[in-house]
Amino acid sequence: MSDQTIFSREEEIIEKAKNTLNDPEYQGHPLNEEYGILLKNYQKLSKQMRRLVKLNDRQQAELQQRGEELKETLEQLEAQHLQLKSAQNKLVESEKMAALGMLVAGIAHEINTPFGAMRSSLSHIAASLDEITNIPRLLQQLSQEKQELLFTLLQNLDVSTLTLSTREERKMRRTLKKTLEDLGIEDSQELAEKLCQIGMFENLESFLPLFHEEAINEILDAANQWNQPRRGIENVSIAMERISKLIFALKNYARHDLSGDLKIKTDLRESIETILTLYESKIKQGVEVIKKFEEVPQIECYADELAQVWTNLIHNALQAMNHQGQLAIKLYQKDTYLVVEMIDSGCGIPPELINDIFKPFYTTKPPGEGTGLGLDIVKRIVDKHQGKITVSSQPGNTVFAVHLPLNEIPANT
Repeated sequence: MSDQTIFSREEEIIEKAKNTLNDPEYQGHPLNEEYGILLKNYQKLSKQMRRLVKLNDRQQAELQQRGEELKETLEQLEAQHLQLKSAQNKLVESEKMAALGMLVAGIAHEINTPFGAMRSSLSHIAASLDEITNIPRLLQQLSQEKQELLFTLLQNLDVSTLTLSTREERKMRRTLKKTLEDLGIEDSQELAEKLCQIGMFENLESFLPLFHEEAINEILDAANQWNQPRRGIENVSIAMERISKLIFALKNYARHDLSGDLKIKTDLRESIETILTLYESKIKQGVEVIKKFEEVPQIECYADELAQVWTNLIHNALQAMNHQGQLAIKLYQKDTYLVVEMIDSGCGIPPELINDIFKPFYTTKPPGEGTGLGLDIVKRIVDKHQGKITVSSQPGNTVFAVHLPLNEIPANT
């Protein structure tokens, strides 16, 4: 029943009561006066009820209007939140591509170097295959015993022993020369150089009959030509592995998760190694990297974003050292957290600035060298993982420590 119907019914009752009071039949009735008082009180109560109903209606209308305004405000806030989240994702991606852009030249060099090694090795292999035909002619000049010794020598040549530094090779050449002289072999200097070329450093006594052959120089040259294809194939294999590692690192780094909030099981060690691979050209300028990685469980996280954390921290560390110094990276578990520490031997952060480094657009770098967003993005990503990042610094020892919880990270945080 509506308020209007109730009030209409009430008016009828009051009107009827008035008529009863004015009826001559009831004039002078003992209850007539009390009935009149009750009627007046009822009328007062009725007026108050009407005022309360109107007030209630007005408040209901105001509440409804406020509710609609609140709903509209919430929708606007939700839209702004989505826009902000999108802007943050774009900012992270932009920072990632900016870092990759700065690495492009070094990465191109890192890829061209193994390609050059492959071309050189293939050229040597082709040349060696043309000259290896000398071996059958040499075999005809040797006795059966010496032929078997030559086959044994060729089989025992070790490609891996050919990776000597210049200093090591000089030392080995002197040792071989002395050994040959002790065995009474002539032309020890020239033979020592050829033995170094084929990687034959031990057990010379076993092949003593070959060293007394007049054609020993030809034999060692033939052994070198025999070993060149094996050496070339090994070099090609190493170069291909290097290129494959770089491409894999690039693919992992440049990968962009379209969902923006996809959590995957991630090996933090592999994640850090990927970034170190991309920075190898910078690191080789004079930085010693010390890795202390403990065995830790995988973590469910936003892998792309954590890669950006390692990128920014390593990039800052290298710049702080001017690419000359020591970078130590530690990975270990502490209680329910995985901890990654980046420790550089750079100039350090002044105490009066250390509280400002995570602020947006704050940078101590010269104009054009930094946006001031790197560490702000790092902190946002770590916060998104419900972790924390700490920093301590003094000249020669700056430590950034990232703590990530092992428990599952809620999505859309």
